[in-house]
Amino acid sequence: MLKELKYLLYLFVIILFFFLSLKYYFSDNNKRNSYRSNKLVNEKTVSYSQNIILLKSDTIDIVEYVEKTINKNKKNYNFWKLINNNE
Repeated sequence: MLKELKYLLYLFVIILFFFLSLKYYFSDNNKRNSYRSNKLVNEKTVSYSQNIILLKSDTIDIVEYVEKTINKNKKNYNFWKLINNNE
C-alpha cells in the first residue's frame, strides 16, 4: 500500500512539473518577454553594425610568385625516391 502511494506521489509531482512548465511557457507574460528580448537583440545588432569600423584592405599584390627556373643547378628530389635510395 505504501509503495503504491509513493509511486502515485512521484507521478503527481512529475505531472505537476510538466503542467506548471507548460503553463509558464505558453503564458502571455513569457511570450511578451521573449518578443521584447528578440526585439532588443535586433536593435543592438543594427546599432553595433552601424558603428563598426571598416578597415581598408592592404592585401593587394601581397603574394609574389617566384619562378622555379631561377636556380637551374638545384637538384629536384622526390620524397619516395629518397626513401627507396639506400646509398
